[in-house]
Amino acid sequence: MSEKTFVQVSPEARHARHRSAATVAAGVICGIAWAAGLRGYMVELAGPASAFSWWGTFGAILLPGAVAGGLLGWAEALRRAGGRRGWRWLALAPLAFAIAPLLMPGAVEALLTQGLGGGAIAVALTGLGGGYALSGRGPLWARLACGLVSAALTALLALTGPGIAGPALALTEPRGAWVAVLGASFVIVLALASSIPHRPAIPHGPPIPHGPPSPDPAPAA
Repeated sequence: MSEKTFVQVSPEARHARHRSAATVAAGVICGIAWAAGLRGYMVELAGPASAFSWWGTFGAILLPGAVAGGLLGWAEALRRAGGRRGWRWLALAPLAFAIAPLLMPGAVEALLTQGLGGGAIAVALTGLGGGYALSGRGPLWARLACGLVSAALTALLALTGPGIAGPALALTEPRGAWVAVLGASFVIVLALASSIPHRPAIPHGPPIPHGPPSPDPAPAA
């Protein structure tokens, strides 16, 4: 008979794994909710011309939302666990919103010839730059530069309503002002979430012993 070696997992390690899995799952749910809300913002811009499809809605919008949210949730779990080598590369999670739409048939050609899909790239870049700017990590000049670019892209996104939908979404109209606030708030939330991989990791100290403290040893004679 072959002997099997069983590795006993401590309750603390099991609890840490469950907590990390819960954090990743929460990130996935938040990412899907964020992407679904962004799809509603796109409906407001396109109006009756907005069309839904399985790949266009679920594959190019909701799926990258789940992927980006899960990666950022994983980053938060690793941050709480003290970090890990290379974990800050998870700051690239917003790029999922730029990559997924380009996988659609003819998407690259439409981007190069008509500029279609440029909004998804702008959203991803705003999340990347805004996350770095809000993190408080890195050179001040770099964070200021990223913050200015991200703020400009956010303002541009908020002002696209009248240019796409016409006077109905003018900023002087209640609905137009609401759409502008909606779009800007989505980008700001993405930037806040994207700052997680840049934040300082929470160091882990020595494990806390259970039970009453042991008595001090008697001094040597």
